[in-house]
Amino acid sequence: MTQAHAEGLIDFSQIDIGTRYKLMVDLIVPRPIAFVSTRGTDGSQNLAPYSFFNGVSSEPPCVVVSCTPKRGGILKDTLRNIIETREFVVNGCSEEMVEAVHQSSFDYEYGIDELGKVGLHALPCTRVKPVRVAEAPWSLECSLEQLVDIGERGSQGSSVLIIGKILIAHRKPRDWKPLSRLGGPWYGSTENFKQLERAKKID
Repeated sequence: MTQAHAEGLIDFSQIDIGTRYKLMVDLIVPRPIAFVSTRGTDGSQNLAPYSFFNGVSSEPPCVVVSCTPKRGGILKDTLRNIIETREFVVNGCSEEMVEAVHQSSFDYEYGIDELGKVGLHALPCTRVKPVRVAEAPWSLECSLEQLVDIGERGSQGSSVLIIGKILIAHRKPRDWKPLSRLGGPWYGSTENFKQLERAKKID
């Protein structure tokens, strides 16, 4: 370990791609999980979790999901389906779903329905063809708004930002614990909340 590393100063230009990624997912926590369901042009369903995800605007109402390539630069099934159909669903994740969410991250062959593999159930959507997850506390039906390449598409460490416009939202009563992604193999849930008044100007 260099002196700079020992003092907490890490120059990203001096570390490899894998180390950068591990450091980022250790520092940027907790991260909400987008449990993305898509449908291929052949009718096959796909489900996969993504933790580089968030809401980005309310007019138009949009979310963003960061999708990295598989080894060898191959597009992940999620991105392939979205490019082909321009539709997807972002499903929320609760604490009770942690095992299913984790298992769905396995790299199954294209066309395999992860929903059934991990013991979850499908519900039809209103405006898009992909299904939503019945067990999810909320689901957002989305149409593709824009794809943004970060780096060269397919190269190691690159990403494609999938920006989706929210068409329809489904939500259950707020009696669930949100599931989040932490560093390494860790997941977390939110248990303690603090309500504060709107911030005021400090004189």
